[in-house]
Amino acid sequence: VQLQASGGGLVQAGGSLRLSCTDSGRSIRGYHISWFRQAPGTEREFVATVSRPGSGGSTDYANSVKGRFTISRDNTKNTVYLQMNSLKPEDTAVYYCGATTTVLSARQTADYYYGWGQGTQVTVSS
Repeated sequence: VQLQASGGGLVQAGGSLRLSCTDSGRSIRGYHISWFRQAPGTEREFVATVSRPGSGGSTDYANSVKGRFTISRDNTKNTVYLQMNSLKPEDTAVYYCGATTTVLSARQTADYYYGWGQGTQVTVSS
């Protein structure tokens, strides 16, 4: 699987963006998909995950984004979305999506993922 993330941009604090993650060549239906982000000089940080349809499509979020971000998947479009509302300057980072088949308890660890694409830059101005 080789994922492509898109939808980033520059937005003022309090604004919204919707990121998209897809693989144009093959189905992502069999994978749990997660969003991570990485700011300069920091490690890749877990943001949100959505389980594959066969596992119920459940979701989980980092505490820092709960109540502001929503992850979802549209299986007809082979796409996972990250709706980001009430954005803060500390949300500024390159956002990546990755695929995994690992258990939920391990899904906040970037090492278990593959198919990272080039990422998409999100910049939130104050």
